Amino acid sequence: MSKEQKKLMIGLEVHGYLQTKEKLFCRCKTIRHASKQEIKPNTYICPICAGMPGSKPMLPNSEAIKKIIQIALILNCKINPEFTFQRKHYNWPDLPKGYQDTVSGAYSIPCAENGTFEGIRVREVHLEEDPAAWNPETGCVDYNRSGLPLVEIVTEPDFTNSDQVVNWLQNLVLALSYIKALDKNAGIKADTNVSLYGERIEVKNVNSIEAIKETIEYEAIRQETDKPIKKETRRWDDKKKITTKMREKEDAAEYRFIPEPDLPIVKINKNRIREIKSNLPETPQEKLKKLTKKHKVDKKSAEILHKNFELAEFFEQVAEKIDSKFALPWTTIELLRVLNYNKKRLEEVEIKVEHFVHLLNLVVQNKITELKAKQILNQFIPKSFQVSLSKSEEKITDKKQLEKIAEEAIKKNPKAVSDYKSGNQQSINFLMGEIMKLSNKRADFKLALEVLKQKLK
Repeated sequence: MSKEQKKLMIGLEVHGYLQTKEKLFCRCKTIRHASKQEIKPNTYICPICAGMPGSKPMLPNSEAIKKIIQIALILNCKINPEFTFQRKHYNWPDLPKGYQDTVSGAYSIPCAENGTFEGIRVREVHLEEDPAAWNPETGCVDYNRSGLPLVEIVTEPDFTNSDQVVNWLQNLVLALSYIKALDKNAGIKADTNVSLYGERIEVKNVNSIEAIKETIEYEAIRQETDKPIKKETRRWDDKKKITTKMREKEDAAEYRFIPEPDLPIVKINKNRIREIKSNLPETPQEKLKKLTKKHKVDKKSAEILHKNFELAEFFEQVAEKIDSKFALPWTTIELLRVLNYNKKRLEEVEIKVEHFVHLLNLVVQNKITELKAKQILNQFIPKSFQVSLSKSEEKITDKKQLEKIAEEAIKKNPKAVSDYKSGNQQSINFLMGEIMKLSNKRADFKLALEVLKQKLK
């Protein structure tokens, strides 16, 4: 086959857990092992999601339907007025009923179709239930995951390299975070379709953006020498960084799709679509533009803010009450520092805008030092509070009091004093650190530095 006939084509089938409180066809809580707390297996289950004989699904979760419509709108898709759940039959230990309920497959009408996002065509958007979690090493099955609502976003094979895929997926996850569509703890996974010489190779359930990139790059190299003759399904081995063959690719007929007899046709009212569309928040691009134009935020800081919807919203509320230039580093640097140290996101803690603004105003009004404010901010996790200052916490601006503290710092650190007098200018930074320590971070830095230099003469 000539080089001219070689063309790398990549398509994705992206799966993400919808952010709902309950499963798709029952009222069990959507608790996942991906969350930070350890969850015991098979504790959030019922006869429906465990596939017990005689159990019937409840009506589809209305919140999941709403999330699907929101996602379809973000992806500029045509939303179909009605769709039907299908039974997708296959035998696997993680499938308690012997079939998966999904809005996909032969004869199905997708929830939405024919969209575009970031220059890539979106073929279909589906809603389906997740299977259980089977551990092939132990043979155990955990049904906590069974029945969780999943969105499936199927693209056309419009990608031509792995970097393009990574950038698109990052923008997709960011856009969907603005509408709170996906569970952030669970991440995304994708069936990655790679074709170099025409025959499509599908790599199943690649569970991170980094692994998706590695999968594409590996398959592009592998197919150079091992040219596929038939369509096949492979799996990604994250330890060995290779793909291995699972089976030849199935046709839709092999899943024996039939309409789900226990579920009605889902009908989507046009007025409902209009209502959901009118309540969609700003897109990341709109937020970025607003931050730079309205709040005069520099490009680098705006990029940090717009990638975190909750943080951007928080900053905008703060900027309405205090100078935005002053509030910016306190939000993008100091607040993020405290959150990252505690391994928390802003939405996981309770920090009130009025408490944050009051703390910054204490700095602006010269009542406390910036160091003292940072120390108080550390205590805002997990819940903020209205700062009430005692006399012992206020900024020290009395020159005589600062002279006493400076004298104590000099007396306790003779080597640093000697080094400074010998020409080591860095020693004065050490001595200033000692002054801040002795004053419990209350000393006016500028005035204290002035006093210290006078004492060192």
